[in-house]
Amino acid sequence: MIVHKSMYLRFLAIIALAAIGIILMISSLPISDTCKCENPVDRDVQHEKFHSSFKELHPSDKQKLAILVPFRDRFDELLRFAPHMSAFLNRQLVPFHIFVLNQNDRYRFNRASLINAGFLLVKDHYEYIAMHDVDLLPLNNNLKYEYPAEGPLHISGPEFHPKYHYATFIGGILLLKLEHYQMLNGMSNRYWGWGLEDDEFYVRIKEAGLEVFRPRNITTGSENTFLHVHDRLHRRRDTAKCFNQREVTRRRDRDTGLNTLRYSLDSRRELTIDGVAVTVFNINLECDKSQTPWCECDSKVEAKSRLDSKTKT
Repeated sequence: MIVHKSMYLRFLAIIALAAIGIILMISSLPISDTCKCENPVDRDVQHEKFHSSFKELHPSDKQKLAILVPFRDRFDELLRFAPHMSAFLNRQLVPFHIFVLNQNDRYRFNRASLINAGFLLVKDHYEYIAMHDVDLLPLNNNLKYEYPAEGPLHISGPEFHPKYHYATFIGGILLLKLEHYQMLNGMSNRYWGWGLEDDEFYVRIKEAGLEVFRPRNITTGSENTFLHVHDRLHRRRDTAKCFNQREVTRRRDRDTGLNTLRYSLDSRRELTIDGVAVTVFNINLECDKSQTPWCECDSKVEAKSRLDSKTKT
């Protein structure tokens, strides 16, 4: 009986010691009342917090760059674009943010109108913009995305672009300060489908008396200054011309621009791609078919337009 009682007391002592040990271990753990889970926060508050971080990262108060990327169905290219541009611009200590301008409507792609919409959406928070193709990645670190104080800065000059080499080319990557883009009334809204909107914008720039600047002392050439990741077989460009599109879009547009743009913002989404913050604007463009009926151009209409064109000639 005495032996059983002794064993029982020893068993209780072991349990008590184990309990004391567990309590001490728990008390030594760091205590935090901050939940790591993602609570729903208003997107505007998140956006403002992101902007406020610029001054902490860049105490010199450098001008902030909004990278405007016209976009539709190019997600695999975006996955390469965001981390590449982040690493490239961080080496230059450029405060920037990437805005993907996703065309959300049913109409043909309109790069110029998307850039106009993007400008209106970001202009209150940034000092300059980059009109940037998602499939063109800079490789030469001497391509400086600096504030274009004197005039538009064309990063992808014709002597360096992998594909386009004519002297008046300003597509690919073009930087402008807000005042100049506003002065030019932005870009023409008439260019539905692929091509020519940047050529019309070049005429606007020249008529306004602005000079186009390009990077200097670049020792690389058209083969190794940029990486062009567009797969023309995988994504065929919409080069169709219907109604009187060909005739109208060959002329300088003095009627449309920022002040005539009609669009709505369907939604805004904040993404993180390999640690890089990206804002997606889902944009619905509007089309006045009395002015630009070619915002929709199906195969039947296109065939009829070609036939009419041949008949006239």
